[in-house]
Amino acid sequence: MTKVLFVLFPGVTQLDFTGPAQVLSRLHGASTFVAAKTLDPVATDSGFAILPNVTFADAEQADILCVPGGHGVAEALGDAETIEFIASQASGAKWVTSVCTGAFLLGRAGLLEGKRATTHWAYAHLLPLVGATHAAGRVVEDGHTITAGGVTAGIDFALTLVAREAGQDHAEAVQLSLEYDPAPPFAAGNPASAGPARTDMLKQRVYDAAAARMAAALSAGQ
Repeated sequence: MTKVLFVLFPGVTQLDFTGPAQVLSRLHGASTFVAAKTLDPVATDSGFAILPNVTFADAEQADILCVPGGHGVAEALGDAETIEFIASQASGAKWVTSVCTGAFLLGRAGLLEGKRATTHWAYAHLLPLVGATHAAGRVVEDGHTITAGGVTAGIDFALTLVAREAGQDHAEAVQLSLEYDPAPPFAAGNPASAGPARTDMLKQRVYDAAAARMAAALSAGQ
């Protein structure tokens, strides 16, 4: 049995978690565990909550550790119990992974030092604060560490990992079963395709302040 463990915290982005969870749950022999400090519902940044099925104290050792991101990462960076759990699980995991800004939780746990990594485009410039070098790409592998870009890139990372564990044929079968055949109605999914005007508008409205909060939280732990 392959134990797939996701770490939840208040303010997690649900698709960072549910996208890869949907894919990895179809890995042959996989069992999915959703860990949080307690079994109470964990609020997402989408206005609803997710119910964990195991606590940090009761979680078994993961084979695949996945840390999603979200606007709650800045607060989670200061939560010693969460960081210690990530570090402990990572020490025995075959794969250590993150989606979006979950990379900074890996980094705070000391797991990205000297590694190539990626995260959401609006936070990529902060990766050196956790000892990582930003590498462009939706999925970046460095040894047994895999980081994914923003939100939807978690599905790409999970399919990549299924291929590593069970072969490309199985990964392609999972992709087909989910009808994962992206054909977005607009070419605006990254800063290059969206263009500088739209990117700057979104940064000014959301991400300049959010990145500043993240930088402050990272600096506070140094």
